Amino acid sequence: MLDQVEALIREVAATVVLPRFRHLNSDDVQVKAPGDLVTVADQEAERALTAGLTALLPGSLVVGEEAVAADPAVLRRVDEQGAVWIVDPVDGTNNFAAGKTPFAIMVALLREGEPAASWILDVVDDRMTVAEAGSGAYIDGVRVKTRTDDPGASLLRGVVARKYLTKDLRELAKKHGHRLGEVTAGHHCAGYEYPAVATDEQQFALFWRVLPWDHVPGSLILREAGGTVLHLDGSAYHPADSERGLLVTPNDDVWHTVRDTLFPGYEF
Repeated sequence: MLDQVEALIREVAATVVLPRFRHLNSDDVQVKAPGDLVTVADQEAERALTAGLTALLPGSLVVGEEAVAADPAVLRRVDEQGAVWIVDPVDGTNNFAAGKTPFAIMVALLREGEPAASWILDVVDDRMTVAEAGSGAYIDGVRVKTRTDDPGASLLRGVVARKYLTKDLRELAKKHGHRLGEVTAGHHCAGYEYPAVATDEQQFALFWRVLPWDHVPGSLILREAGGTVLHLDGSAYHPADSERGLLVTPNDDVWHTVRDTLFPGYEF
């Protein structure tokens, strides 16, 4: 199954997504919500992935970003028992539409509501990150493990996606961010940020709006690599969660250092 899904994702990338990159017409891009775009590549890729994934696993359900945009009731399938695919056909659509990288295709498989496997393809770099529950995480077939130490706040670099933070948390992050080594706005592509934490390119990523297609694939990969994925109150992340804040780091010690540095004394 892992290899079959990987092959499907690569096929969709090669035949649907890449041919559209930097070749979109004005009619190919629409505003789905303020600041949130959708392109013909998103729509066509999701249809192709949905058809391929349900053929691989007959009877399975699909929760795709564009399907939910068309019918919000589809999101409730995340809690269904059995096999449910989570699909982000083009993660980083705004980058893609602007002719910039990174952007990714992300897929995850839930079984009885829990992540069982996930795949992230960095489309332009042709880098595939895969994880299976209990079996580790791999980038292009090489096992990846997160760092196990905490070098201290001043040496930590990462992302704070402040756009969707509540006002009080946004102000605290702005006030205290200088105490960390470097805080960036990120690449606007969760499919890039999660593997970057797993490989120690960066040591944290903080999100607020955590829709399943953006975070289920990467969260399983990071946990299987040894990382920590928790809400800001320290509770575990579940695929049905949406707006509780999510901090991802290579280990528990870094998680506490980042949270307590950005939000000292705050009661979540």
